[in-house]
Amino acid sequence: MTSPEGIVPTEAHVPFDMADAATAVVDAAGTVVGWTAATERLLGYPAAEVLNEPAAKLMAAPEDAQNALSIVEQCRDQGSWGGLVTLRHRSGHPVEVGLRVSGIEGLSGTSEWSGSGCWLVSAIDLSKIPSWALSGSLLEAFLVRSPIGMAVLSPDLRYVWMNDMLERYGGVPRDQRLGRRMAESLPGLDTDALERQMRKVLETGKPVIDYEYRGWTMADPYREHAYSTSFFRLDNSDGHPVGVCYMGMDVTDRWRARERLALLNEAGAHIGSTLDVMRTSQEVADFAVPRLADFVTVDLLESVVRGEEPVPPAQRTLPAFRRAGQTSIHEGTPESVAAPGEPVTISPDSPFASCFFSGRALLDPVMDVAVTAWTGDDPDRARKVREFGMRSLMVVPIRARGTILGVASFVRSRHPDPFEEDDLLLAEELVARAALCVDNARRYTREHTAALALQRSLMPHNLPDSPVLEVASRYLPTDIRNGVGGDWFDVIPLSGARVALAIGDVVGHGINAAASMGRLRTAVHTLADMDLPPEELLAHLDDLIMRLGEERVGEENIAAALLGATFLYAIYDPVTRRCTMARAGHPAPAVVAPDGEVTFLSLPAGPPLGLGSLPFESAELELPEGSLIALYTDGLIETCDQDIDVGLARLSNALAQPGLPLEDLCSTVVDALLTRPPSDDVALLLARTHSLRPGHVASWDLPTDPAVVASARSLAVRQLAGWGLEELMPTTELIVSELVTNAIRHGTGPIRLRLIRHDVLICEVADASNTSPRLRHARTTDEGGRGLFLVAQLTRRWGTRYTEGGKLIWAEQDLPAPS
Repeated sequence: MTSPEGIVPTEAHVPFDMADAATAVVDAAGTVVGWTAATERLLGYPAAEVLNEPAAKLMAAPEDAQNALSIVEQCRDQGSWGGLVTLRHRSGHPVEVGLRVSGIEGLSGTSEWSGSGCWLVSAIDLSKIPSWALSGSLLEAFLVRSPIGMAVLSPDLRYVWMNDMLERYGGVPRDQRLGRRMAESLPGLDTDALERQMRKVLETGKPVIDYEYRGWTMADPYREHAYSTSFFRLDNSDGHPVGVCYMGMDVTDRWRARERLALLNEAGAHIGSTLDVMRTSQEVADFAVPRLADFVTVDLLESVVRGEEPVPPAQRTLPAFRRAGQTSIHEGTPESVAAPGEPVTISPDSPFASCFFSGRALLDPVMDVAVTAWTGDDPDRARKVREFGMRSLMVVPIRARGTILGVASFVRSRHPDPFEEDDLLLAEELVARAALCVDNARRYTREHTAALALQRSLMPHNLPDSPVLEVASRYLPTDIRNGVGGDWFDVIPLSGARVALAIGDVVGHGINAAASMGRLRTAVHTLADMDLPPEELLAHLDDLIMRLGEERVGEENIAAALLGATFLYAIYDPVTRRCTMARAGHPAPAVVAPDGEVTFLSLPAGPPLGLGSLPFESAELELPEGSLIALYTDGLIETCDQDIDVGLARLSNALAQPGLPLEDLCSTVVDALLTRPPSDDVALLLARTHSLRPGHVASWDLPTDPAVVASARSLAVRQLAGWGLEELMPTTELIVSELVTNAIRHGTGPIRLRLIRHDVLICEVADASNTSPRLRHARTTDEGGRGLFLVAQLTRRWGTRYTEGGKLIWAEQDLPAPS
């Protein structure tokens, strides 16, 4: 018979629930001697009204009572009976039931029931069953070939009776179980827990419905099964318990489906915890062993590992793969032919290659196909298969957004059961979820790599080497989840042997922050080349960022990265040993004296760049020979688990080691303050100051008389002779002559000439005016205007800077190579 929807139901689809079955016990004389709560719910009779009463009184009509006698005769002949009968409810209305009658050999230890001749009667209310399920064949399948295992146990929990299905469930013959306890015949189950449930039913009289447990039985000793069992107490006419009845079903399929669903839910918490391709792949392998397989490998395309877009293979050519993750039940993963991170050789005839090219998962339950394919092309892999007894294989493509990123392989060796189709579905779902995490990690890796490459290309690759300033630095990008930030630092040579130190922090992370950092660093270099004092440089930089923000209307990410950036700029003069600093919202620098005393300078804080609210102020201090200046970004001292004061104290302790080389000191500071991966970029710049010895600087005050030009040349020549720089005498005479002449002609006194022997020869002429010379190309008919042009041609570089008392013109020449 078909259902109303036109579907032919099978036994598994019939909605019979034996947990609701009404059960009673009838003795050989037809007297009711056992009654359960489920039977009372079905017929309405309490136990006191039916116990020790004829069972025939429960029939709906007299003719049904006559039918009862034939049922009894048939039970005596065949041992059981099943069919449809109509019973009478206590209120008088008929109740259509499906009846199952089975003989019980006896209940030992009871006075009421002795010998044979007792019957276990089970009834199902047909009103709860759809009409399409009431065909004779289906009902007979339930009543006669019931999938429900049933048994009756005595009060001391020894088997008295069981049906055929329960005998098949346990795999132990009936005659070896009757009269024995559960533990004596079912060692693979937690019989103590089952007996606790039955004792509770015997003590309380309350049935236990749908109690689930798992275990192994003799019927299938190599596979764990799950069972759902209900327990009912059987009472005599006095209401005293005389036994317990239980009914059980094998719900292994339901349990496995639930386990698979729970496994997928659990996978979401274990896979994808980081934005790292390799780590995510390893999490897939770690999760699947031993939950699903004994050995799991995850192999990704090399392009995916690098964060690049995977390119589809051309003409079935296998691309390069790399082992991204693997886990085994054996320590050290000895089954593997490659270590994590190593290239993987793939046989073109293997299931791996077939899975990759087809994009479909493959199941090889007994590994016949796999071993055959690997025997010739990949003997090492075939040898591993035989050595570790690999017996079942699943190969699943790692696909995300329509692109295959790699292949995951699942192998069983110790697990006795081969993979099934349901296992393949589970593996596909597991890999599909992991594939999205891998692809997200790949995309982030690509962006992170691009941002990091951009940032590193914009950062100084080699800090300039200077005899007046030793420098060492560290830059640590933030963790991979937050991305590259905008921290940066720089060391900029200035005129007059001076050196500028710069450090800054752009808001945000990623490519926008890196690009904004590059623009800011370029602007600082341009302004530093103008020889501006720190406070003026910060003011110009602030105006520039405000103007860029106005131009970037609608591009909030780029504007926000520049707006609010912090910055610190310091200029060290080795001639005077004075250092001038100004900052825009940046952490104050630390200065370490030669004796190791650490001081955090009280510089005016100033607002972050781009706000344009308050002016910037600078501070100046004189540094003893061998002092250390430490510039840093807030990522070094501020973390989520510590206050800034704690970070400053730890930084002070780490810096208080004056005799340590700068590179070692950098490492010490980083190790002391960063005990975990940083949550923000970290930039650290250390500079140890040195002064120019007096013998390397010569200066003279000159009157504003044109006749002094010759004297100035003579003074310069004598100084060069004392330094052994005779090769530079001709050009230096011309430079001194031109610069002093310009100062006399266009400036005001007093005039000061200074020569500095540094890594270059520096000639400076200062006067009290604020006029700036301009280089121009004279015409052939002009009598003058060629002086600065000649200076520019003969020197390495030249320029002008303003001082507190006027201006200063300088020119640099390269020192001759040592002989």
